[in-house]
Amino acid sequence: MSIISNAQKEQQEKAVTQYDVVIVGAGPYGLSIAAHLLDKGLNVAIFGKPLELWREHMPRGMNLRSHWWATNLSDPKQHYTFKRFLKLKGYSQEHPTPIEHFIEYATWFQQNVVPNVDETYVASIERNNGLYTVNLEDGRVVRTPSVVMAIGVYYFANKPTEYDVLPPELVSHSFEYANFERFKGKHILIVGAGQSGVENAALAYEEGVEVSLLARRPILWLAPDRTDERTLKQKIQAPNAGIAPGWANWALEAFPYLFYRLSQPAKDKYLRTHYNAAASDWLFDRTKDKVHIYEQRTVTQLEPKDGGCDVTLSDGENLHVDHIMLATGYVVNVKKMTMLAPALLEQLRADNGIPQLNPWFETNMPGLYFVGLSSIRGFGPLYRFVVGAKAAAPRVASAIARRAERLK
Repeated sequence: MSIISNAQKEQQEKAVTQYDVVIVGAGPYGLSIAAHLLDKGLNVAIFGKPLELWREHMPRGMNLRSHWWATNLSDPKQHYTFKRFLKLKGYSQEHPTPIEHFIEYATWFQQNVVPNVDETYVASIERNNGLYTVNLEDGRVVRTPSVVMAIGVYYFANKPTEYDVLPPELVSHSFEYANFERFKGKHILIVGAGQSGVENAALAYEEGVEVSLLARRPILWLAPDRTDERTLKQKIQAPNAGIAPGWANWALEAFPYLFYRLSQPAKDKYLRTHYNAAASDWLFDRTKDKVHIYEQRTVTQLEPKDGGCDVTLSDGENLHVDHIMLATGYVVNVKKMTMLAPALLEQLRADNGIPQLNPWFETNMPGLYFVGLSSIRGFGPLYRFVVGAKAAAPRVASAIARRAERLK
């Protein structure tokens, strides 16, 4: 005689829906992959709030560093392009492009190409008998042979350990903000010399915040963009590319799977020596003589005091600030992905927290794929940007379609 617990009975009674593939995340990569899978006639479920990262975790007034023509989502017929959207709306093809225009474009893409996004969050993902069980936060259960993790940077905010001494009300990551209203009239210290740190400093200042910006090295200012003014000779010497002008960047985009074939030491060296944190030139005048900039300095001591924090810098200077904002980037670590069941994480092959992927963005767990930031160590810097979606989407969709056909 078998004994079935109430929990087991409840699980058995839950309706289980079957899909060919589940996509977790409805950002540029998730939507692009869904577009290609739907075009192949597969039964696709995509979960997440469309463009949530862009809507709720990037500050209003921000501009895209990439050109509009390098920020297309991907559909198989290339019908829903940024260029077509700008023309339909009567917007200028300007650089830099306001983030609001990109969000509006991506929403237009989603509504026309992937209209059935389910905004329910995924609670957990397990693997049993060759299938993945996806448990949703509303209690529904979905089963599928293939899962695409297109979650962007959500789990990976990098918070240097030296700031662990501070309570949460005194330190946060830039990921947490779509505006800086809560800091109006206060003094904040932003840590980080990349685009995020410098642009957040400019935007916060423009919202009435006193801002200090701390950088452990001199800020690397990008040269003014001259894409539309470049001569034929200049374009031959350094052709236009989605990441930035140059033959190496052009090759990464023209041959988007070639980087994967390099040895891992060669890939690591390339990533380490290229694409250092930098800030767009159009932020220079918005920060000079407005933001207190401390370059080539670090924090040596932090002490909560009088509702704020006393900060001692490496040159001995002392600051008192109301809050510290870390614009310190993102570090992939699959162990932080709490939605993946412990048993699945234990079996998932990773190196320094980064999933190891085959040439089709697939992990050692058959049918489990990672795209975007979590794929750049294997596939290269192209996939740090939206421009990489046009290469990742057809590649992943083809692999999943073949897998679905084999499993029939």
